[in-house]
Amino acid sequence: MKNSYTKKIHGLLCFCLVFFLTNFGFAEEKTLILGGEKGWPQFSEKVSISTGKGRFGYTSIELDTNSRKVNYNSDLLLNFEKNSITDECSNYIIKSNDLVIIDKSIMGKYSGLSRGRGQGITLTGKPGTIFGTEGNPGSFAIEFWLKPSVAENGEVVFFWSSSRLISDYVLYQMISASFVDGHFEWIFKNIFDGYINNRGEVLLKSYSVVVPEKWAHHVLMYNEETGLIEYKIDGKTEDLKYITSTNRERGTVYQPVLGLPNDITLCKFFTGCIDDFRIIHSLANNQNWNKQDNSNFESFQSISNEKYDNYKVTGGKFVTQPIITVPGAIIKRLDTIQSVPSQTEIRYYIRTGDNFYEWTDTFPKWKEVIPGQPIENVSGRYFQLACELYPDGNGVKSPSISQIEITYYEPSLPLPPSRVKAIAGNGYVDLVWNYSLDESSAGYYVYYGTRPGEYLGQIAINGASPIDVGNINSVRINGLKNGAIYYFAIATYSKYDKKIVGNFSEEVFARPKSKNY
Repeated sequence: MKNSYTKKIHGLLCFCLVFFLTNFGFAEEKTLILGGEKGWPQFSEKVSISTGKGRFGYTSIELDTNSRKVNYNSDLLLNFEKNSITDECSNYIIKSNDLVIIDKSIMGKYSGLSRGRGQGITLTGKPGTIFGTEGNPGSFAIEFWLKPSVAENGEVVFFWSSSRLISDYVLYQMISASFVDGHFEWIFKNIFDGYINNRGEVLLKSYSVVVPEKWAHHVLMYNEETGLIEYKIDGKTEDLKYITSTNRERGTVYQPVLGLPNDITLCKFFTGCIDDFRIIHSLANNQNWNKQDNSNFESFQSISNEKYDNYKVTGGKFVTQPIITVPGAIIKRLDTIQSVPSQTEIRYYIRTGDNFYEWTDTFPKWKEVIPGQPIENVSGRYFQLACELYPDGNGVKSPSISQIEITYYEPSLPLPPSRVKAIAGNGYVDLVWNYSLDESSAGYYVYYGTRPGEYLGQIAINGASPIDVGNINSVRINGLKNGAIYYFAIATYSKYDKKIVGNFSEEVFARPKSKNY
């Protein structure tokens, strides 16, 4: 009984060992790393995605800040993201500059630092720009991010002055924005034609006290249709006025008229940082833009939101290029080095296939995967990874990914058949073999030729070498020359893909012969 029991146990162990070896033992575990020390590859698609400083000093993937972009109605944009400060719209020329670019910002990676030396940056507008053209500028907005160091009384952030000739009378004009007693003030002097209240001066003052060393979003907007001029900080209305005959919503609108073109100066006597300074025009009504395409036009409503989010609440995503492995590769796991602050989220998706040239946006179907958990039923020669990143509900915090590690298995090469025999006949050779013990085997290739180890045969009726004989263990190779010697070897191909071919069996040979001898 003891011997019988021992034999059963031994047999079971042998079976388990064979099962393991045939299914997993020769499968090779591979890892592919995106990001980390090697950095990130080029993506096939990237939406609202940027890079930052991740864990362990790695470059991370994170959401792009909701920084301003050049649109159809952009008049001026200074985003400070290049080695030198330039107008991204190419509408204004830098006449002089005392600002420096630093890697501390609220939008993008860089901002402009003003050291309060009384110079700032001076820009000259080309013809067609708001401050480079005499006349009615229409609706407009001036917006920027600001982080003052002290917010001292008299520090000037924006300044423009000129003159206008009316019936041989020279009328002085000015637009300025500066700090006064801890508040921020806008002054428009003799800008609105026919407006004589307060001797032609319009004053807008922040209700809130400006907090030093804190970023805040400032926007001043004028609507030529309603006469409303409004000042907001961080999406909250600080002051507003109707430049109309009634000083209310209904009444004759006093239109702005600018005199002779003159330079604008930013950050004169100001100490602190500025970012994404922008001027846009014709917000309310522009007859020249394509109304069928709103994507390239900034509406008045879009910059009048109750809140200005650092990150778009819709999030962003990236998609890798199709990555080649081997036929039948099995994706097993995805591990990440990532940061996911409270209320933020990262979602991962993967898809596989054998020919990515046939892929579309929806085919093959994407499958959501969770980092650290096993991935089931995902295999193919090519795979592609997609990732969605979402900020918190306030649009303040962004998740980030420092590294993605993808673990996959390259299928084992199927074991060759054993005990191959070659039996010569008249113009043919019969081959017989034992089936492969590999459970991944799906069929066999027969290789033949006239020299040992060189299987270049062409003349057999069955076809040129190698011959796909299917999942059988005997075959007759017809059409061979009597008296010529032929060498044969057989290899197993995998059920995952016929391109996965195992090693050759032992070589056998035979010489066909005629019945007459």
